[in-house]
Amino acid sequence: MSKILIVDDDRNICDIIRLYLEKDGFSVVMAHDGVEGLHLFREQSPALVILDIMLPQMDGLSVCREIKKISDIPIIMLTAKGETFDKILGLELGANDYVVKPFEAKELVARVKVVLRRYDHNKPSSERELVFPNLHINLSQYTLKVNGKSVDIPPKELELLYYLASNPNRVYTRDQLLEAVWGFDYFGDSRTVDVHINRLREKLVLDDQKWQLKTVWGVGYKFEVK
Repeated sequence: MSKILIVDDDRNICDIIRLYLEKDGFSVVMAHDGVEGLHLFREQSPALVILDIMLPQMDGLSVCREIKKISDIPIIMLTAKGETFDKILGLELGANDYVVKPFEAKELVARVKVVLRRYDHNKPSSERELVFPNLHINLSQYTLKVNGKSVDIPPKELELLYYLASNPNRVYTRDQLLEAVWGFDYFGDSRTVDVHINRLREKLVLDDQKWQLKTVWGVGYKFEVK
């Protein structure tokens, strides 16, 4: 479960963002000034920071600058309408994206997912490998080994397997998998997920498996580790 840090002095905005993020399976920590935000970043090690520019104690641009001195964790800046200079400066300081207030919470969550996917794809190959008994997934080289043997696999099938296996024993709905693997702007049928899961199962047959792609009836799928 990815942890998101929200730093905004507007508590109502924080609560709304938190509700939407938690609905999509993220865990959330919140701070309401820049100093507290920087402290929580160092203490909690979040996967991504949502950072308002206008903050008490320490402004968001200063917080962004301090974070980027010690980490490459992605940052999405929140900026008021018309703050063009701040947006440009934020991106120059290393922010990965920005969202202009007022915004739709669903759009912000979608941007969080896109930025996290982009960040994950830019990681070194050693950080994009998953190893389980008789299973080796390498998303950097797009290779799959089952029981020590290389298996030919289409990119989307491997991305789906990698995403599920990155979060073992967590259940995802079809819509969540479509957003995460195919993108939030994908307009295909959710049965696409079912087709890809079935094809993956044909490739992952072993006599004694310590893991499996399991259907959770009425909900979706999970990569179950026994």
